[in-house]
Amino acid sequence: MSDLQEQLDLLRKRIARIDRKYAKKPALAAAKKTAIPSDSLPGKEVETPAGHHWEMEKLYTRHRRHGSMDISDLNELPGNLLHSISNGRIPDAPPATWAFLDTETSGLAGGAGTFAFLIGVGRITPDGFYVRQFFMREHAEEPSLLYALAEHLKQFRILITYNGMSFDQPLLETRFRLVRARPPFGEMEHLDLLFGARRLWKLRFDSCRLVELENQILGVERQGDLPGEMIPYVYFEYLRTQIADRLIPIFHHNAIDILTLACLTGIVPWAFHSPENARLSHGAELAGLARWCRQAHQDEQALALFRRAVERGLSDDLLFRTLWDIALIEKKLGNETAALAVFAELSICRNMFRVSALEELAKHYEHRQRDYAKALEMTLQALEIEDSETMLGRKLRLERRLARPRSERLL
Repeated sequence: MSDLQEQLDLLRKRIARIDRKYAKKPALAAAKKTAIPSDSLPGKEVETPAGHHWEMEKLYTRHRRHGSMDISDLNELPGNLLHSISNGRIPDAPPATWAFLDTETSGLAGGAGTFAFLIGVGRITPDGFYVRQFFMREHAEEPSLLYALAEHLKQFRILITYNGMSFDQPLLETRFRLVRARPPFGEMEHLDLLFGARRLWKLRFDSCRLVELENQILGVERQGDLPGEMIPYVYFEYLRTQIADRLIPIFHHNAIDILTLACLTGIVPWAFHSPENARLSHGAELAGLARWCRQAHQDEQALALFRRAVERGLSDDLLFRTLWDIALIEKKLGNETAALAVFAELSICRNMFRVSALEELAKHYEHRQRDYAKALEMTLQALEIEDSETMLGRKLRLERRLARPRSERLL
């Protein structure tokens, strides 16, 4: 036998030993991965045309509270509540047709390598608030999970998320396409509550993260919660060890996020739906809502909210900005006396709008009152604070006017 044949013989024997060693491993591994003891996690294995996955459902009964919010109040929300906050895009739809969605993923890096191993969907019912969670015990269960999610979402008309337009929906659409399935979101209107929350609270809080608003607005203090940044590590540890108990905090975290999202939906859209009845008590919240009303050309509503914000108290920087907004709205509405009073108030102390206020006063005295001396006084005060070609030109023009003979100026 040649050396080459001997080497090939040895190689065949080595391959045969490797084949015998691992022949039964895949079946054992699969059995291990798909087995979650019922006493470790609630729920059940669900079979779909695309395979198997795990599902759980939890009911938060209507008599319970989530912080300051009664869960029973969710079922009483008006169907047109989301109309104003969506700029008319979302039509009248009863709360039973709203789906509250949140995902737990393998990471936040994005791209095709990021997947959602847990997807929670909350819904409002007369019995309370249900959260159904779709979980993949291994990556091979993703097609089944996505199939079940799409079927479940068929009963809803509105999708409500928190930062879902930027993260959750694009991620899930990518995953649907990778398994060659059609994403279910095309038939649903999407409300991302993050944008409305930022309008209300970015002037008050440093962060508008969901968990921060849950604590600051709803008064919920989570106990034993797993930080969001740790969730991918815990899931990958489960994949390695198959110890299901470590997953329980992840399911709890996801369910509470969805319940908080639903409760904030009873607060945030209501402020835009009925600003005069908004459950807001802080001046910065009222100022944020007033800015939205102003952008929506609801000037009288914005003016009332700005004035309420001043009455409730604001930080110095926000107070000066709010006074400036009040003055501009009063001017736009033709309330000259009220506008001048606010411009005058802004002109006498150091603030970021002092020069602009002096300019408004100078324009008024020059064009409305024909009091060129007073207009020049305002202009000179502005130039002492900040050089401006516009104000310098106004100064020269006013000085020429005042230098003319009085009789000529009266003509």
